[in-house]
Amino acid sequence: MATDPRPAAPRPVSTLRGLLPFLRPYRARVVLAFVLLSLGSATILVVPLAFRDLIDAGFGSGVPAGGGLLGTRGPDAHFVLLFGLAAFWALVVAARYYTVSWVGERVAADLRNAVYARVLRQSPQFFETLQTGEVLSRLTGDTTLIQAVVGSSVSMGLRSLFQFVGGMLMLAVTSAWLFGLIVGLMAVLAVPIVLVGRRVRRLSRESQDRIADASALAAEVLNAMPTVQAFTQERNEARRFAARTETGFRTAVRRTRVRAAMSALIIAAVMGTIIFVLWIGARQVQAGDLSLGELGAFMLYAALVAGGAGTLGEVWGEVMRAGGAAGRLLELLHAEPAIRDPAVPRTPPRAVQAGIVFAHVVLRYPARPAVRVLDDVCLEIAPGERVALVGPSGAGKTSLFLLLLRYYEVSAGAIRIDGEDIRQRSLGALRADIAIVPQEPVIFSASALDNIRYGRPAASDEEVKSAARAAAADEFITRLPEGYDSFLGERGTRLSGGQRQRIAIARAILKGARLLLLDEATSALDAESERHVQRGLAAAMEGRTTLIIAHRLATVQQVDRIVVIDGGRIVETGTPADLRRQGGLYARLAALQWEV
Repeated sequence: MATDPRPAAPRPVSTLRGLLPFLRPYRARVVLAFVLLSLGSATILVVPLAFRDLIDAGFGSGVPAGGGLLGTRGPDAHFVLLFGLAAFWALVVAARYYTVSWVGERVAADLRNAVYARVLRQSPQFFETLQTGEVLSRLTGDTTLIQAVVGSSVSMGLRSLFQFVGGMLMLAVTSAWLFGLIVGLMAVLAVPIVLVGRRVRRLSRESQDRIADASALAAEVLNAMPTVQAFTQERNEARRFAARTETGFRTAVRRTRVRAAMSALIIAAVMGTIIFVLWIGARQVQAGDLSLGELGAFMLYAALVAGGAGTLGEVWGEVMRAGGAAGRLLELLHAEPAIRDPAVPRTPPRAVQAGIVFAHVVLRYPARPAVRVLDDVCLEIAPGERVALVGPSGAGKTSLFLLLLRYYEVSAGAIRIDGEDIRQRSLGALRADIAIVPQEPVIFSASALDNIRYGRPAASDEEVKSAARAAAADEFITRLPEGYDSFLGERGTRLSGGQRQRIAIARAILKGARLLLLDEATSALDAESERHVQRGLAAAMEGRTTLIIAHRLATVQQVDRIVVIDGGRIVETGTPADLRRQGGLYARLAALQWEV
């Protein structure tokens, strides 16, 4: 079974470790960024020493013991040194920014691709608990947040950490007594900062979930705009979306309030500590225990430490948010498909035509485990046979198609093609043998040519057009502004229902699979188009095993056999004439339709 992609408890920041596999291919650039980061941090830590020497050499009582960085040279040389340090630091910072930004963008793109590819392998039941809008939110918003953290915040955090640690060490070297005071005071203040940080992490995950809820609702409604407008529900849907965005806003405000409090706490604590310690240092200068240059250097190092601590507080908040985003993405990335290939797929001898056996098949959908949607179905279909499945809505006809395609697994029994259990075959090999025309055809945002070619990407233009002619789609495609190159609109909005269905039929004909599944393939066609398509389908069914789901019984009078399903069981089987004579469910359905 697929794991629930929405756990109850937030994951810790350690989930960011799950991004390491995406960083490993670019470890050379990561190392380069680290080297540049170290050089930049070392350079900025040298600046206070240069200022110390400048103050003592030019404004104090003389060069410190040991001659300083430039020995006994005058103030001009010290200014040149400062400019050189600034120029070198600027170059290093620019190179580091480019490198880490490249890594961040690359990791985000790779992560987005990996998650999307993983989602595409999930079975339909995965989406029973996760809306597609939420998946899109994770692919866009969450990956963008991770890109910002990997490509910027982590670098800033490491730079600030180096600045903080290096500054603290230099503070210790400059004055051990003042350094001891700073460490003692900061140790006392660390506990409340950690507690507030945990609260930020929980609120960050909650905020991302609320954004995903709003995105999921928007995606659902936008995909059903004709229905929304037909029932004049625009205002209600706008209110529903506004309510969800308001919930997200309130959650974000709570997160921001706590983050702001954490930042204020960090800055106030660090600055208060430093000001207090500097006051002590000023008294030491007055007493002659420190030189003016040493106090100036100490002040600059203290400023570096304070700036590093403040930035670390900001970065920590971003890392908390990224931890929640990474957890949400990694849940998708690590979700196991409910339907998987066997460990060692079998490749049975491939017959020209496919024979199918349903052997005591039982199906319980995961969302309804107590209900037998199919109950002990036994059916054998000979190679090349054309079989129609009829019965009331909800009888289980479409469920047989879903099982054949292994969108769901049988709860009991087995389905065999060419004598081989379909669970022993790879999903790719199984589905390559099956072409399907669904009741609600899917049209992609592409040209007519590309939509039909989706059935067999390697097909030539002429093969595509031949399939379109067989499905009676050529006559309306050629009337489009750009013919086969015409863009059909999102979900085929530029086509009528019947035209979309003919595109889907052409796609299935082009695939040329041994097994053809038709789920109400002509339900949206007018009488004239249906006659053309029926001829095309007759050609497509020639030499292929065909299963047809039909509610309009007039469309399946030429099949070899009709199987009547009711309540998940096969209740009748035979030719149309035999079933009418039996006077059972088929005869009643036929009488109702033909009376009308």
